[in-house]
Amino acid sequence: MNDSIEQIRNDFPILNQKVNGKPLIYFDNGATTQKPSVVMDAISQYYNEINSNVHRGVHHLSQVSTEKYEYSRDVVQQFIGAKSREEIVFSKGTTDAINIVASSWTTDYLNEGDEIIISTMEHHSNIVPWQMACKKKKAKLIVAPINNQGELLVEKLKEKVNNRTKLISITHISNTLGTINPIEEIIAFAKTKGIAVLIDAAQSVAHMKIDVKALDCDFLVFSGHKLFGPTGTGVLYAKKKWLDRMPPYQGGGDMIKEVSFEKTTYNDPPHKFEAGTPNISGVIGMATAIEYVQNVGFKFIQQQEQELLSFATNEMLKIDEIEIIGTANSKASVISFLVKGTHPFDVGTILDQLGIAIRTGHHCTQPLMNFYNIPGTARISFSFYNSIDEIKHFIKALKKVISMLN
Repeated sequence: MNDSIEQIRNDFPILNQKVNGKPLIYFDNGATTQKPSVVMDAISQYYNEINSNVHRGVHHLSQVSTEKYEYSRDVVQQFIGAKSREEIVFSKGTTDAINIVASSWTTDYLNEGDEIIISTMEHHSNIVPWQMACKKKKAKLIVAPINNQGELLVEKLKEKVNNRTKLISITHISNTLGTINPIEEIIAFAKTKGIAVLIDAAQSVAHMKIDVKALDCDFLVFSGHKLFGPTGTGVLYAKKKWLDRMPPYQGGGDMIKEVSFEKTTYNDPPHKFEAGTPNISGVIGMATAIEYVQNVGFKFIQQQEQELLSFATNEMLKIDEIEIIGTANSKASVISFLVKGTHPFDVGTILDQLGIAIRTGHHCTQPLMNFYNIPGTARISFSFYNSIDEIKHFIKALKKVISMLN
């Protein structure tokens, strides 16, 4: 383990513990990332020093709290390259952000007989909200296919577009397969047809630089907890033209200008979509996490994670009993696999006894599991604080699991 990785790992206290008497090896970053001390310090500082409700308060604590909260919006704007801070809506996470669009945007822009396109590899969060919207509006949900490697068949997606297509909602990186989808090509094509595009960046925002202006997507969503920030935080980026036109998602405090019993005048975006007291400490923690990631730098992050992916893949391919599910040419640091003749749950349970945390199951992608005709997989997912030494221990442990179960 080189010095830079050692220094980074020291920023994450949870990585220094033992599980079942073994040093923790955390390979479940696709589910949630661990948090650096600076994030926890920022949350603690908020509650210890400036805890107060944001907006409208004239007293000192409220003003400082509001400044920190709104500064966090500026951090996100800069991080993803949004044109204005008004395009950044804070949410509870990716699921919440997609639901805002599925509920609000479809009110006026999805009608009976219209179509929304998703892909076979989508997370349930990018399926169910659209099913609900389509049922409500009597629209149709269209699924773009993938090949056996887990790659999106982009030309097939394009063939499914017609004059009834109103939205394409697609994941940037598959949480199960690690496939990196060619979102630039999809967005550019959609623009020629006047179709809106939503990008689910939950699995990409912590691993590569995102520039929404360059992408020219209409919506982009992600979660704070997969970006080394707190749970219960997230972002909906939307072009201001959409936020201006979309009705509020929820009603309550802060999303209004004036209220009477006869009529309510709504606030301007983004506050129109942030009803009630927000997760102030969480948003501040998320912004701190973003600044931490920027300090580490995506050049280092991508180089480190691709090295981990390559090494782990090559080592696993040497084991006859292992089948890797998802072998796209363009992949992020995620490996789904099966141990032949063994249920993934058993693999994960024994690895946990050896101090190794992985994810097992359908990973909220049941239609994808149905495509492969399997109940689920075991999944390892890396972050930049993981190391080659950890993978070597994992491979040794995996061989032990195989010998125990076969």
